[in-house]
Amino acid sequence: MLVTEAASPRFPSHPAFVLLASLLWVSLTQSQAGNILVYPVDGSHWLNMDKLLQELHQQGHSLTVVRSSTSWYVPEHAPHYTSVTVAVSRASSLEDPQYMGSFLKRSLEIWTQERSILSFIKLQMETINMLEEAHRCSAEMAHLAIEDKQLMERFKAANFDVMLTDPGLAGGVLLGNYLGLPIVLSVRWITNAEGHFAIAPSPLSYIPTIGSLVTDKMSFVNKMKNVFHYGIGLYIDYGITRPLYQGVINKFIDPNTNIYSLIQGVDLWLMRVDFVFEFPRPTMPNVVYMGGFQCKPSKPLPADLEAFLHSSGEHGVVVMSLGSLLSSLPLKISEVIAAAFARLPQKVVWRHTGEKPSTLGNNTLLLKWLPQNDLLGHPTTRAFVTHGGTNGIYEAIYHGVPMLGLPLIFDQFDNMVRLQARGVARYLDVTALEVESLTQALTEILDKSKPYRENMRRMSKLHHDTPVKPMDNAIFWIEFAMRHKGAAHLRTESYKMPWYAYHNVDVLLLLVTVVFSVLLLTLMTCRVLRRVVCGEKKEKLQ
Repeated sequence: MLVTEAASPRFPSHPAFVLLASLLWVSLTQSQAGNILVYPVDGSHWLNMDKLLQELHQQGHSLTVVRSSTSWYVPEHAPHYTSVTVAVSRASSLEDPQYMGSFLKRSLEIWTQERSILSFIKLQMETINMLEEAHRCSAEMAHLAIEDKQLMERFKAANFDVMLTDPGLAGGVLLGNYLGLPIVLSVRWITNAEGHFAIAPSPLSYIPTIGSLVTDKMSFVNKMKNVFHYGIGLYIDYGITRPLYQGVINKFIDPNTNIYSLIQGVDLWLMRVDFVFEFPRPTMPNVVYMGGFQCKPSKPLPADLEAFLHSSGEHGVVVMSLGSLLSSLPLKISEVIAAAFARLPQKVVWRHTGEKPSTLGNNTLLLKWLPQNDLLGHPTTRAFVTHGGTNGIYEAIYHGVPMLGLPLIFDQFDNMVRLQARGVARYLDVTALEVESLTQALTEILDKSKPYRENMRRMSKLHHDTPVKPMDNAIFWIEFAMRHKGAAHLRTESYKMPWYAYHNVDVLLLLVTVVFSVLLLTLMTCRVLRRVVCGEKKEKLQ
């Protein structure tokens, strides 16, 4: 297997620079700068991870990033980390924008043709097949890396303080356990579900599962939906992810465990959520919340874009973006969106890389890339049309911009359900989109007399009102894990318990057995006493 390493750029060797670098090094050493091994997940997950890495680098920590040779988003060369590239034979489905584009197209076609149980099953199978391929590639990459004895010797000699990884794909959890490192997760999703389900009590009566599209206030029917989607998650866990990773675990770690237990046993969970957005739920002391950690104040816009925004006058601007992975929609849907935008008095800035819609109005500016955070923080911005990705959602919350959602795949539907429940957004079914309904929804979001803008301002105020910024909180706990070689004192031991012990089934069986035995003994005693008494009465009568 070919493994290549890319280092950070070399610094100049001028004497004054060397002296300054030496002083800085002494200062960083005194502040306990650490050595961190990073095993990211590609795609939009990498954008989150990279924000953390840039901040860790500024704090003086040394970073080594493990990436695949087919990676689309994780650069081999970067100023803030050294990379180690593992040569793999094929790209993961989540690493390939073209694959994701075709996946989206197939999904939309299935749901557009017919709304039926059969269509639902087809959609679930498409998603499960994609996840299976992604986890298979993740397990194979971890196997290749661990099997490389030279690479593992280098990693062991490097004396890493901690492993930072994303358990959406669990290759990093495997490598971290093999090396015996404390593991810190940057997480919202694990291999089969939302992260909390792996470590904290999660009653299905009020905690929604992914795909259920319900809130924490559930009717009986919604509870049934929630349980059903939880069952799909169990199938993915037991039927797909555990078997795919088990070969690596059996060979290199411990055949008596599984990937789910290894995830449960990590030291710290940096959760990319905020309870301003997420529904309240039970949690654990080793869970740290950093929702919106990537958000920051807006910067000045390029002159031409600034001029376009100011030309909107009192009506303001609508911003639309479908994120980094899915930047365009089928032309038929784009035509509807463009026609609806053309009816608005607002100016529109739309990140769009596909074919130009024929219905595009003069008020709409198409860009292949846009400074999303800076646009959302601009005083002329009135609404954000989004697919419901986590990064865009938190940037909109940070800047107090109400949203109209056009969710497409994965958790985007659940995200928009949460935002709609908070009264800060609406969402529409993109496969049934019509010009009239979209125009009406946009007009409602933009209407000052409606509560969306005020609700979002209140939500933004709550998000900002915290004693520690989310990024600072995340950095503190990563450094905490480095200083103390993990955080075992915060980790529950429940994941080591068999299911019957966790749910006290053994205790209940013992109590039922005792109660049953006492009742049986009492019954038998009563029967014996009855016979004795009846026998004595018969003797007296005789």
